[in-house]
Amino acid sequence: MSSGNHGGTEPGDGTGGTTPAPPEQLALIRDTVRKAKVPRAKPRTWRGAALAGDLPVARVLVDKGVLHLDRYFDYAVPEELDAQAQPGVRVRVRFGAGRGQVQGGRREGGGLVDGFLIARVAASDYAGPLAALAQVVSPEPVLGPELLALCRAVADRYAGSLADVLQLAVPPRNARAEKRPSPEPLPPPPAPSPGSWERYAQGPAYLRALADGGAPRAVWTALPGPGWAEEIARAVAAALASGRGALVVVPDGRVVARVDAALTALLGPGRHAVLTAEAGPEKRYAQWLAVRRGAVRAVVGTRAAMFAPVRDLGLVVLWDDGDSSHSEQHAPQPHAREVLLLRAATEGCGFLLGDVGCTVEAAQLVATGWARPLSADRARVRAAAPLVRTVGDADLARDEAARAARLPSVAWRVAREGLTRGPVLVQVPRRGYVPRLACERCREPARCRHCAGPLEARERGSLGCAWCGREESRWHCPACGSFRLRAQVVGARRTAEELGRAFPAVPVRTSGREQVLDTVPDAPALVVSTPGAEPVAEGGYAAALLLDGWAMLSRPDLRAGEEALRRWLGASALVREQDAGGTVVVVAEPTLRPVQALVRWDPVGHAVRELGERAELGFPPVSRMASVAGPGGAVAGFLAALELPADAVVLGPVPAPAPGGAPGRPGGEPPTGEPWERALLRVPPGSGAALAAALKSAQAARMARGGGGGTRVQVRMDPPDIG
Repeated sequence: MSSGNHGGTEPGDGTGGTTPAPPEQLALIRDTVRKAKVPRAKPRTWRGAALAGDLPVARVLVDKGVLHLDRYFDYAVPEELDAQAQPGVRVRVRFGAGRGQVQGGRREGGGLVDGFLIARVAASDYAGPLAALAQVVSPEPVLGPELLALCRAVADRYAGSLADVLQLAVPPRNARAEKRPSPEPLPPPPAPSPGSWERYAQGPAYLRALADGGAPRAVWTALPGPGWAEEIARAVAAALASGRGALVVVPDGRVVARVDAALTALLGPGRHAVLTAEAGPEKRYAQWLAVRRGAVRAVVGTRAAMFAPVRDLGLVVLWDDGDSSHSEQHAPQPHAREVLLLRAATEGCGFLLGDVGCTVEAAQLVATGWARPLSADRARVRAAAPLVRTVGDADLARDEAARAARLPSVAWRVAREGLTRGPVLVQVPRRGYVPRLACERCREPARCRHCAGPLEARERGSLGCAWCGREESRWHCPACGSFRLRAQVVGARRTAEELGRAFPAVPVRTSGREQVLDTVPDAPALVVSTPGAEPVAEGGYAAALLLDGWAMLSRPDLRAGEEALRRWLGASALVREQDAGGTVVVVAEPTLRPVQALVRWDPVGHAVRELGERAELGFPPVSRMASVAGPGGAVAGFLAALELPADAVVLGPVPAPAPGGAPGRPGGEPPTGEPWERALLRVPPGSGAALAAALKSAQAARMARGGGGGTRVQVRMDPPDIG
């Protein structure tokens, strides 16, 4: 457009008059006037603008996140946006225009929403006029076909919407990070030596298979001690040596720091990216872009990194899959283990699931033949593990010190001796560990005779099932015949105070919710920690006390025993080996299966036996489960409209705690205190996809009708806590 100066007085020419314009300038003026008579396209609607000549229709996923809109919408591509409107870019579109809002051949109206351009096509299936793309937010293609296929598979598995999964998979845009170029990719490193992988019978062979371009799949039971971080780094290096990429997902930032240091020490800087929320939006997006552009081929990060768009993926690694941090809290709440299993299956890459313990899901992968076990022989395990001693109820009853100070004499002696050689770890259950009911004589969990769910005490003194809701009036223990039940609640804070009084001359450090320590020095000290917050001691702990085991074993959860063993193993793995004097004291009944597994250091055997029992009872992971929660009337209406598979079983509904909040909370959540109910839906193996599809269809129909009067029904596939 003209600037308005042509043909007039030129400022600063010193003449004060006018000079005739040259012929070239007059031609430019005439051309400018001629162009000005053509009406301009209306901003953001592109009314009257020409469309792209080739593939003039864009297929867009709008970022609405509601199930009844979980599909693609077609938009016209203006000619001016033709070059930028490529598959994978972020766009803005007008959404919600009525059929009668048509101007100049374009649908108009509605609000501007974000979205992703999925594909360009020659024609639309929609017969009416299309709205135009309003804007290409950025020409950076952030959504590739592999990531799109993965997100669609995750949405289908968890009965969620693709838009919600993409919110988890693609980080928010940062313009400054996007403008900066990513570094040039480095050449593949040489294949690493086995190093400490030689401690495992099949360890060197696993690394060779990765370096040769293979896709080995293994469930790895790591030996206690600090060597696992270096072993993960060597597995990543082997995948990089084959010219492929690698992805490592760990529970929290402390573990990320350990793996990051091991990768830097082995490979040097610049070969891997770290994806954590603590990095900040700009740095995290810059790292993510470097991975997306292929500048970096290895990634280590927390839960959100499970979607990292690593090119030519050769290996996915998940450490400590039993940690609750791997379960996403935002819809549709996928678990990192299942996402990485999908990536390994669809992208044909190697798979490594590692921990010092073993979950039931990991045992199932081995039992089905999908993965191979990767562990050390029993001699190496015994040499690397500390000595484990137990203190049961009978010992506590005879122990005057335990009754007076709530610290058994055995634990007191072990702690006193350990403090002469270094720090001593004390693990106490966090507040909120509420036990379930169990037999007073043999500690067998009290279960429902109809569905094997956990029994709980009702307000009027009767027993009831937490799953199916049936009352139990004549319970007796099937193992020993006793009619007496017990429940025990132990205060973690009081236990820590008693420990401080028992050792007044020793410094006490605490690690928990308020402050989590990363490391402690190799000096005498009592380190009191809640499960999962144990700091690493330089040189290892001299001893560990695992107190109040009943508070962990008696939690009202199907995974109580598995979780208690996982927490005990995690703490015990930080203790020095038995030959160096490392000793662990666990205060729990020694005849219980998790305690025996800890004494023998046999997490795999415990998981295999637990898997067998769950298979007999139809419990996850052998079966698939879903939970439906909400106000009682809403849950009943949802279940009535649900077309379940023929082999589905409905357990409940039973009373359930409502989510916190205030009246009028967005999303239709009820006020605090409104009674809620929960139903569990269970299907056998092979029917999980049908159950997810039925739940998604019913929820979409309900939302399309207006959400049942504003009340919300929460649907979750594979809930981690089912009672």
